[in-house]
Amino acid sequence: MHISDSMVAAINDQIKAEFDSAYIYLAMSAYLKDAGLDGMSHWMYKQYKEEVEHAEKFINYLYERGARVIIPDVAKPKETYTDAIEVFKTAYAHEQYVTSRIYKLVDLAVSEKDYATQSMLKWYVDEQMEEEDNTGGIVSKLEFLGGDKHGIYTVDRELSSR
Repeated sequence: MHISDSMVAAINDQIKAEFDSAYIYLAMSAYLKDAGLDGMSHWMYKQYKEEVEHAEKFINYLYERGARVIIPDVAKPKETYTDAIEVFKTAYAHEQYVTSRIYKLVDLAVSEKDYATQSMLKWYVDEQMEEEDNTGGIVSKLEFLGGDKHGIYTVDRELSSR
C-alpha cells in the first residue's frame, strides 16, 4: 500500500525533530563536560547517538515505503544552563514534547488507516515511555539531592555506566 503524502511530510518533519533532539543532547553533553560532570556528559552523549539512530530509523522506514526523505537543517541548541538539574529538567521536558509528536504521528496513521506506519510507530511509543522514565528518574534524584555535591558526584558516577 502507498504511504500518503501527508504521512511522508509528517515523518520528514519528525526526522528533523529527531536530529534537533540529537543536537540538543550533544550541546548538553558539552555543557556537562565543561562543568566537570563527565558521567552526566557521557549519558547525554549516548542520548545524542540514540536520537541519531531514531532519525535513521525513520529515514529507513521512508525508504522502505518508497518515499522521499528530506534531510533537514538542524536548529542551534541552547549552550548554557544554570546547573545539572536544569539540564535534566530540560531534557525531561523535551522528551515529553517528543512523545507528544509521536502520538500525533500515531493519530495520523490511525486516521489514514496506515497499518504499516502504525506498526512501526509502536516502537517509538514504547521508546518514549522509556525515555521519559529515564530522564524523569534522573530529575527526581537530582531534585532530591538539591545542591549536595557528594550526591551529585554519586549520580554523575552512576550515569557514567550507561
